Amino acid sequence: MRELQYEEVVDAIKNMIIHTAYNLPEDALKAMEEAYEKEKSPVSKEVLKQLLENAKIARTESRPLCQDTGLAVFFVKVGQDLRIVGGTLKDAINEGTAKGYEEGYLRASTCDCFTRANLKDTIGYNLPAIIHFDLVEGDKLEIEYAAKGGGSENVSRARVLPPAAGKEGVIAFVKECISDAGGNPCPPLTVGVGIGGTFEKAAISSKHALFRDIGSVNPDPEMAALEAEIKTELNKLGIGSMGMGGTETVLAVHIESNPCHIASLPVSVNVQCHSARHTHITI
Repeated sequence: MRELQYEEVVDAIKNMIIHTAYNLPEDALKAMEEAYEKEKSPVSKEVLKQLLENAKIARTESRPLCQDTGLAVFFVKVGQDLRIVGGTLKDAINEGTAKGYEEGYLRASTCDCFTRANLKDTIGYNLPAIIHFDLVEGDKLEIEYAAKGGGSENVSRARVLPPAAGKEGVIAFVKECISDAGGNPCPPLTVGVGIGGTFEKAAISSKHALFRDIGSVNPDPEMAALEAEIKTELNKLGIGSMGMGGTETVLAVHIESNPCHIASLPVSVNVQCHSARHTHITI
């Protein structure tokens, strides 16, 4: 049984949050540069140029990429032969989150659902973190983190389609979501699509799909082809960067599929803005 100190996890979480707030990941940066080269609209091309300049300033001056520094979302794989010493793993992630957001001078965004009172002085700074745990073999701790902003989350949707809807129904639903969203989620976008499972499994899968590196190919050839088809259809919508009209509305479509019940076809669409802040560490 391998032992990992509580404070080591806290520090790792804090550091990854601060780093991710200031540094657009290389996969997102490369995709934005490629979109700039391919964009047909002069207006959207200029917007992309400004977004790339923003990323450069954020990185060199250690400033947040966006004023919406998001809610902290984690997917955590815990090796069954690993033991956290000095506290619980959940507490360590939450403490690291609070320290990262406060010490990085990032916005505290969690509030009461109805009074809208900020919770930083009661529950903690930008707490609670959204954590999805998975128990796996080994003695390592794998942590995937993303800062999920409200603008892109607000246009995300889930629906249970009839089985007969098939792939055509999935494509139509994704197009409906992105068309309705327009420029609100700050395109160019990464679109996560969860297919199958149950209602909540599809939603979680669509969120996790956003953590995949932009430009990577789905290992399932059928899903890879579907991703390419949906991306083409979404870019035909002509929404463009920041909704200004153009050919490069979507940087990538990522699908995670699961077996489902014979009577249903759950589908979820989770949207990420151009500031695709995500990172992955193994301890």
